[in-house]
Amino acid sequence: MNAPVFETLGCRLNAYETEAMRELAAKAGLQNAVIVNTCAVTAEAVRKAKQDIRRLSRDNPHAQIIVTGCAAQTEPETFAAMAEVTRVIGNTEKMKPETWAGMGADFIGQTEKVQVDDIMSVRETAGHLIDGFGRHRAYVQVQNGCDHRCTFCIIPFGRGNSRSVPAGVVIDQIKRLVDKGFLEVVLTGVDLTSWGADLPGLPRLGDLVMRILRLVPDLPRLRISSIDSIEADENLMQAIATEPRLMPHLHLSLQAGDDMILKRMKRRHLRDDSIRFCEEARRLRPDMIFGADLIAGFPTETEAMFENSLRLVEDCGLTFLHVFPYSARKGTPAARMPQVPGDIRKERAGRLRLAGDLALARHLEAQVGVEHRVLTEGPRMGRTEQFTEVRFGVDMPEGTLMNVRIAGVEGGALRG
Repeated sequence: MNAPVFETLGCRLNAYETEAMRELAAKAGLQNAVIVNTCAVTAEAVRKAKQDIRRLSRDNPHAQIIVTGCAAQTEPETFAAMAEVTRVIGNTEKMKPETWAGMGADFIGQTEKVQVDDIMSVRETAGHLIDGFGRHRAYVQVQNGCDHRCTFCIIPFGRGNSRSVPAGVVIDQIKRLVDKGFLEVVLTGVDLTSWGADLPGLPRLGDLVMRILRLVPDLPRLRISSIDSIEADENLMQAIATEPRLMPHLHLSLQAGDDMILKRMKRRHLRDDSIRFCEEARRLRPDMIFGADLIAGFPTETEAMFENSLRLVEDCGLTFLHVFPYSARKGTPAARMPQVPGDIRKERAGRLRLAGDLALARHLEAQVGVEHRVLTEGPRMGRTEQFTEVRFGVDMPEGTLMNVRIAGVEGGALRG
C-alpha cells in the first residue's frame, strides 16, 4: 500500500485545496491513488491535464486515478471517457470529508465513476481550513466562485457563484497560523474583491483587511492576491495608505488595455480606470508595485488595439506580468467571436512578455543599494515586501524577517 500522490495544476487556490484534500485523504486512509487537481482556464490547461493523467498512470500502473478541479467540473465527460481514470470528482465534492471517507483504502464497493453536482447550486464555502500552506508564508482562502460573466472565462462554471468565508472564521484561522510561527498570510480567492457581498451587512474586502490587522496585531505581514481594481473599496485604499503591515504589492486582473476589447470581454472597467487606480495606489503608497494578468489576441483584436494593451505596461507602471495568448473555451461567448489567427496571438503574447521582462529588469536595477525587509523562505532565498525574490550567497536562517541591503541583480532576482 502506498500513500496518495497529488498533482496540482493552475492557481494558488488549487494548490491550497490540494493541501485540504491531502488531509481528507489521509484521514480516510486512502492509498494506492493518484489525485490530479486540474485547471480549466485555457484549452491548453485541459490538454495538459489529460497529458499529465496519462503520464501519471504510466508511472503508477497499480494506482487508482482520481481527477478533480475546474476541468473535471466543467468537462466531467472528457475525463470519464479516459481509460486511465477511475473517478471524476467535482470542485464541491472534493472538499467534503464524506467523499473521501466513502472511498476507503481501495475504492472497495465503489461503482459511481462521476461525482460532479451542479456547482451553481452551492451557496456556502466548504468548511475546510488549513493551518498552514507553505513553510513560512500561509495562504488563507476567504472567497470562492465568481458572479461575473466575462466573455472569455469558463471559471464561474468550474467554481460556481461567489461566496465568502465569514470574517470571524478567517481571523480565527489567521490567529492560529501566527501562533504556529507564520510571519506572512496571503488572502486568496477566485474573485477576492467580491468578498462580503453575500454576508450580513455587506462588508467589503477593505473591511476584512482592516479587521485582520486590528485583531491580529502579532501578524507581521498581510498580503492580498489578485484583485479586480474596479472593485477596490474605500477601506482597502485606506489600508494601502495607512497600514505598513499590508504588503505593497497588488496583482491586478486587467486582461486588456483597449476600451473596445474590454467591452467585448464584458469587463467592468476601461483603460483609464486601470491607470487611475495604479496612480492613486502609488500616491497612497509610493513603494507599491503591480503585477497584472493580460490576454493577447482576444477575438477581434486589431494591431492598434493590441498596442493599447502593450502601452498599458508603461502607463500603469506594471512590474510582474502574467501573459496569456487568448484560448477559446467552448461554451463562452468569446469562442463564437471572430478569432485572431493563432500565430498572431502567439507573437503578440511574446511582445507583451518582452515588455514585462524589461519592466522587471528596470525594477530590479532600481533596488540596487536599497535596504529591504526580507522574509527568508529558504537558506539562500527570500522575498521583499514587494514580493521581489532575493538570493543570498551564504546560508541564512529560514523563516525570519531581516533587513537586507541589495548588492546587485542576477538571473531575474535581487542579490542580497
